Amino acid sequence: MPAAAVAGVGATSSIDYFDQLPDELQTNPLSQPSKIYSADNKLIATFYAENRVPVPLDKVSQHMQDAIISMEDARFYEHGGVDPQGIMRAAVSNMAGGSLQGASTLTMQYVNNVLIDAGAAAGKSADELTISGTKSIGDKLREAKLAIAIEKEYSKEEILQGYLNIVLFSGQTYGIEAAARTFFGIPAAKLNIAQSAMLAGMVQSPNYFNPVSNPEATKDRRDSVLLAMLNNQKITQEEYDKAVASDLGVNLQPVRSGCVAANFADYFCSYVQHVIMQSDAFGADATERSKLLARGGLTIKTTLDSRLQNEAQKQIEEEVPVGDESGAGSSMVSVEPGTGKILAMAQNTNYSPEEGAKNTELNFNVDADMGGTAYGFQPGSTMKPFTTIAWLEAGRTLNETVDATRTSYPAGYNWNASCLPAGAWFDKWDFKNALPGYTRPMSVSYGLTKSVNSATVAQAAMLDLCDIRDAATRMGVHRAVDGQPFEVNSPSFVIGGQEVAPMTMAAAFATMASGGVYCAPIALTEVTDAQGKKYDVPKESCERAISEEVAAAVTIPLENLVNDSPGYMNPIGVPAAAKTGTTDVSEQTWTVGYTKGISTASWVGNWTSYESLNNVPINGVSRDYVDGATIAGAQWTDYMSNVAPLYDTGSFSNPPSHLVGSSGGGGNSGGGSGGGNNGGSGGNSNNDGGGNGNNDRGNGNGNGNGRGNDDD
Repeated sequence: MPAAAVAGVGATSSIDYFDQLPDELQTNPLSQPSKIYSADNKLIATFYAENRVPVPLDKVSQHMQDAIISMEDARFYEHGGVDPQGIMRAAVSNMAGGSLQGASTLTMQYVNNVLIDAGAAAGKSADELTISGTKSIGDKLREAKLAIAIEKEYSKEEILQGYLNIVLFSGQTYGIEAAARTFFGIPAAKLNIAQSAMLAGMVQSPNYFNPVSNPEATKDRRDSVLLAMLNNQKITQEEYDKAVASDLGVNLQPVRSGCVAANFADYFCSYVQHVIMQSDAFGADATERSKLLARGGLTIKTTLDSRLQNEAQKQIEEEVPVGDESGAGSSMVSVEPGTGKILAMAQNTNYSPEEGAKNTELNFNVDADMGGTAYGFQPGSTMKPFTTIAWLEAGRTLNETVDATRTSYPAGYNWNASCLPAGAWFDKWDFKNALPGYTRPMSVSYGLTKSVNSATVAQAAMLDLCDIRDAATRMGVHRAVDGQPFEVNSPSFVIGGQEVAPMTMAAAFATMASGGVYCAPIALTEVTDAQGKKYDVPKESCERAISEEVAAAVTIPLENLVNDSPGYMNPIGVPAAAKTGTTDVSEQTWTVGYTKGISTASWVGNWTSYESLNNVPINGVSRDYVDGATIAGAQWTDYMSNVAPLYDTGSFSNPPSHLVGSSGGGGNSGGGSGGGNNGGSGGNSNNDGGGNGNNDRGNGNGNGNGRGNDDD
């Protein structure tokens, strides 16, 4: 055999050369796609370098087996890996000066595919791989010897199974199961005669014999396979005639790779990809992790609840449709209190690198290093609960009265900030409340419910600013740009002067819902590869951030905001608490709130500039003023009304009396007949000269109808 194989090449000592070749084929696990699933087992996305679904031979149609053997190696069951008749025929042709013939058996082709697969897995480029048309006589001899070794170790059925699972059919479609599903939408077990012949004909030249790009040549090739099947008595004349008369019957169902082709939750998919790419558990570096994701056949089970995801996407698109002419961005993200599991992550754009108003790869819900925007978004008055938490931790009460008359603090004012060097200096700070009537003494609880800036700042002036920052930090609040705690470089951070990501706020508010336990957001529950190996995934990471009593106390004014504000933050049918936020000229608007079982941050804003949303047609409606309740609050309310019953909807705990204090201070003022409410206050306007301020405004209603609400 070696003498015949090298005939006409002038090789000497061919027997010695052949004996020195390797005689053991090193097979690696086949490259397989990785799949991301929701917690309720819905397929989110598929990642692959090679779209392949290995199946046993008994799951492959007998017609397909007959077709590939008839066309590629009719003597497959008769030779021992190398076909002497074929080699002699090729040798004669080569000696006569004809084209170089390979005489490759199916076993030799299998060997070649294994070698190519191993090279690709090792990161070799296409130019480095030995493929058909580029082989030397030495390459062919190596294939021959390895094929003989394979035939000694494996049965014919095992070799045929290996070949059908590894061979390329087109593009990134490898293996018979993926090919059957891609071109006909059926499993390989159901392939009929004509379908089998078409696929068997493709393996010789997958790019050329492609039914989509070259249907005529593909049909001719298919008919040649059918003739080979007839000549090898695998089909009857009647079956041949019927199959040849049929069209290709392609029902193309391509599988696209990655988050750009996600079935749903494309931005959550992106977040999961970032988690994997940043974890040492999946490889020593980005190259190894990327290869594992594309080739390792990972089954990635996540925390996402498809019911919540679909509802979040629905509510977002009803308020700010994808590609809305306003250019406004909108997103919602939910986490589970007490576990940190991410339950939903939606936004009103398509995950895509292509240019267009509907497309972006930026994930509005997360930090910059996880695929988010460069800086995040200012949270407005959704920051105010953290000042009240520090207030309660300092031994003060909800019903204590603060002097909310002050809206200006001079340069050099004696702010207490123990984490800064002695003599730290702050510039003059002027801010305002949205409506008149709120620069007056009021209770802390009332000030938080009505979002009165001067009340929150009065609290902060009586506290240590670093204690406020630290309370927020313990609850997971950090800057979106770098993951670091807020800087105490201006007191304006207490009313939202530094940027965060929505998921940060959802997790922080979940701390209040859980009774004071902060849980870092997690997305993965289990990851296994094609061989069953399990990978370490981030476990639930929870720790007490504030006391249960403080969590219960701060919930009171936030629950009042929802329950006592008809037409503003409508009650959702179960116990719920929330806070809204609006920045200086309505560039960013928020509602963040929770039930016992779900904490959700809803954001609507301008993600491409600092321009206002006021007087801009959003979903066809132009408003003089857009605040946290207008759109972000509407989608939060509708979403939570529908999904809250799927999780814990129990009542919040009652705080101890020493944190509530005696009632008094801060009632309603102004109004007409019936003792009206003077609207909500809460303009966050921090004109500190350092970045964008906040101006959270309410719609005052002084006619005594009980609808005076702060829309911050």
